[in-house]
Amino acid sequence: MLRVVVDTNLFVSSLLNRQGAPARVIDAWRNRNYLLVVSEAIITEIGRVIRSPGIQSKYSILDQDIEALLVLLNQEALVVAGHADVTGAVPDDPQDEIFLACALDGKADLIISGDKHLLNLQEYQNIPILTAGQFLDKLNH
Repeated sequence: MLRVVVDTNLFVSSLLNRQGAPARVIDAWRNRNYLLVVSEAIITEIGRVIRSPGIQSKYSILDQDIEALLVLLNQEALVVAGHADVTGAVPDDPQDEIFLACALDGKADLIISGDKHLLNLQEYQNIPILTAGQFLDKLNH
């Protein structure tokens, strides 16, 4: 089964627009079309970003919905350490390196992101970095 790391921005976007490509990426995971690979750092970041006032209150996201997502990630995704040394891989945004470390530790086949710093890399150590649309095209072929 395809092992995939999904960037935080796709989880957030999937909550804000249930019809968009990010939501379809998350739905594909829930339908077990691929194995989601996460790390504790990624799960923590997803919770932190969704709970930020600019997102949670603006879009009326309930605490129990956030908790349900975090529990789902812990139970249904492959949780890896995410400690691979990728220091300096994303000099313009070192916080994005958690996705690269997770991909290496989880032996991911690819990373899906909407983040320009990651997308500009195009790949990291032979792991392609795709947009949600590119991934959905790949999944459907």
